[in-house]
Amino acid sequence: INIKNSSIYLYFKSETNIKINTNKCVSLHHHYQSASLWLLLLCSSLSLLYEMNSAGVYPLHRSKIIHLVRHAQGVHNVAGEKDLSAYKSEEFFDAHLTPLGWDQVDNLRKHVHESGLSKNIELVVVSPLLRTMQTAVGVFGGEASANEIDGIHPCDRRRNISDYKPMFPAIDFSLIKSDHDVWWSSDTRETCDDVAARGVKLLTREEKEIAVVSHAGFLHHTLGAYGDDSHPTLKKEMAMFYGFMVYVGFNNCELRSMVIVDR
Repeated sequence: INIKNSSIYLYFKSETNIKINTNKCVSLHHHYQSASLWLLLLCSSLSLLYEMNSAGVYPLHRSKIIHLVRHAQGVHNVAGEKDLSAYKSEEFFDAHLTPLGWDQVDNLRKHVHESGLSKNIELVVVSPLLRTMQTAVGVFGGEASANEIDGIHPCDRRRNISDYKPMFPAIDFSLIKSDHDVWWSSDTRETCDDVAARGVKLLTREEKEIAVVSHAGFLHHTLGAYGDDSHPTLKKEMAMFYGFMVYVGFNNCELRSMVIVDR
């Protein structure tokens, strides 16, 4: 969400960026950019982020703040905790939030407004799946391809755009090439490198403070693209994160903030 201009962006893998505005929307194609020029500082709290940001000596125009948010609890998460095979069940196609998930959204919305974070964010990028759009709109906005790893899991396949339109009337989907999901496959899972490439593109946009509402797998592999260039004091935290299963990395509706610097 562009807080100042009442805008939201949707990032679609290899399709488009959709700017959600009450009057007009724009589209941009997805291109890959190398992650080698960027330094990632992963911070466990917003206060730590600003302390570390102020301590470094870098030109302001060559740095930006990124706020990463995993979607709130979905019905597939509840089932998957009991049985991992549930992620392959059509019952959880494009899974929606649970009542607990909506409570998580309410709590995070209060935090971003009370902390003043919402006043600084220029752009919100959100996966085009129901649970992430519900989270993004609930946390950052009153209106209305950071998508998960594509393939195999029905919960990661999006609905037709024509199905989303009545649910999110403030979003103009007219520039998306296909009404149905052309990227999801029932027998092939997207590679880690492809996922990371999409994440790198998001983090190299021109906006200086961005929120990304996405999925555990996407956030895991995006951060992995910067792992070797992390600040030394945060190497341990990064290693602990990558040492666990991807779903342990980000809790549902967890917000993590970081600074990236073009060296």
